Amino acid sequence: MFRKTNEESLKEVIEQLLDTYKLRDKLNQVKLMQSWDNIMGEMISKRTEKLILKDHTLYIYLNSAPLKEELNYGRERIVQLLNTALEGDFIKEVVIR
Repeated sequence: MFRKTNEESLKEVIEQLLDTYKLRDKLNQVKLMQSWDNIMGEMISKRTEKLILKDHTLYIYLNSAPLKEELNYGRERIVQLLNTALEGDFIKEVVIR
């Protein structure tokens, strides 16, 4: 016979902590920064000055006007790529500056 307990998996506890202390955006921002080069490619990575994830919006700061223009047309695809890499639906919008 199995006894019912209040035990939860470590993953569930960590997920609850991330939500309780509102750390998920910070964790996702770190994940994005670590994998930005692999996701977007070296050319875009070299022109990226900073990334800020706030309230499900990713702000991408670039130092190339032509690249800004080009990436503006592919914002929906960028959202898909990044959400796939983050394994969830965390980014709703991309703002390129």
